[in-house]
Amino acid sequence: MRAVRVHELTGPAGLRLEEVEAPRAGPGEVLIDVKAAGVNFPDVLLSWGKYQFKPPLPFSPGGEVAGLVAAVGPGVTGFAPGDRVASFMIHGAFAEQVVVPQEAVVALPEGVPFEVGASVMVTHGTTMHALVDRARLRPGETLLVLGAAGGVGIAAVELGKVLGARVIAAASRDEKLAFCKERGADEVICYSQEDLKERVKTLTGGNGADVVYDPVGGDWTEAALRSTAWEGRLLIVGFASGTIPKIPMNLVLLKGCQITGVFWGSFAAREPARNRAHLAQCLAWIEEGKLRPHVEEVLPFERAAEALERLERRAVLGKLTLAP
Repeated sequence: MRAVRVHELTGPAGLRLEEVEAPRAGPGEVLIDVKAAGVNFPDVLLSWGKYQFKPPLPFSPGGEVAGLVAAVGPGVTGFAPGDRVASFMIHGAFAEQVVVPQEAVVALPEGVPFEVGASVMVTHGTTMHALVDRARLRPGETLLVLGAAGGVGIAAVELGKVLGARVIAAASRDEKLAFCKERGADEVICYSQEDLKERVKTLTGGNGADVVYDPVGGDWTEAALRSTAWEGRLLIVGFASGTIPKIPMNLVLLKGCQITGVFWGSFAAREPARNRAHLAQCLAWIEEGKLRPHVEEVLPFERAAEALERLERRAVLGKLTLAP
């Protein structure tokens, strides 16, 4: 079979499409014929060797797939060859076939295209865990989303609206903010041109945001913390800016607020049933039309390096997927 693999940690340029041995399903495992694989920012970090998990070379990036069950291993129940499914993993998705534990597989409804199913496992799984489990977001609360036009950011905008929040989307360019408005954001902030804290203060009548979703890090984290309401919750989702912030902890005291870590990968491993329930709910909302995940483009495996490079340049609205 064909797979896109990293042979040297030189970024997207180090990806190669090559023939590799096809995997087989072992006990408790499901073999999937991949129809689409989602592309996420951790794939970029993996290609540079900068992710918290460093697989041995060579390896295939990719953390989410959708396709058809090709075979199941001993002990697998609930899935059979030919079933439409989606799944997630740390890496390995950029291949024509993947093997995953049964606990990481969810049924893909007939009304959800493969490219969409492959684009929500990581982003919407992360965001459901963040908003529902970690922030306990309540209807009527104000949700501020940083990096709102990216993969997890736009998932937070869309899921925040489904969960009943008033959503303020913050991004760096006007075209990104227009995209966020199209996806349901109530208000937008261009934080490259406006003072984030002052604008949030104005939009919330001086109260601040009840929940802040921060996948960006860097200087924006402190600005976001200063934008939180009394007893607000700041969700630390990632550091797409490349900088891990140092936070003045006196602000946490003065606001009586919480800073909460969101490590979806560990959550999915520790609580697989709850994670699958989150993913199944997202897929049901997509089939019902309540969620409309945006896939900007479906690219062939031959253009995998381009996909990662575009993501690295922040030149993607929503998600890209790859197809064999």
